[in-house]
Amino acid sequence: MPSIPPGTRQLCNLCQVEIQGMVGGKDLVHFSQGAPGTRAKLWARVCQYLQSPEQCARCLNQDPTLRDQVSSSDYYAEAPILDVGASFGQASEPDPLG
Repeated sequence: MPSIPPGTRQLCNLCQVEIQGMVGGKDLVHFSQGAPGTRAKLWARVCQYLQSPEQCARCLNQDPTLRDQVSSSDYYAEAPILDVGASFGQASEPDPLG
């Protein structure tokens, strides 16, 4: 896919994100939820999972020269481990009998 001209937006038919062309080639990706991000973040979270050549042909983010190197912060983070067992069975108020 060719680059997106600065000041214009294109909608990806597959994932429905909008990619806004920016001066200098650092395009801005508008996700349906959350803050805008980069093409690298879009690749890490969505585009890498496309499986068929037809899907890849329709994707706006398949050209590796248009996205920066993907960093570890571009991927979804692992869910935190919650220790809920420690709070079960413990009184939330002090025992009045001492």
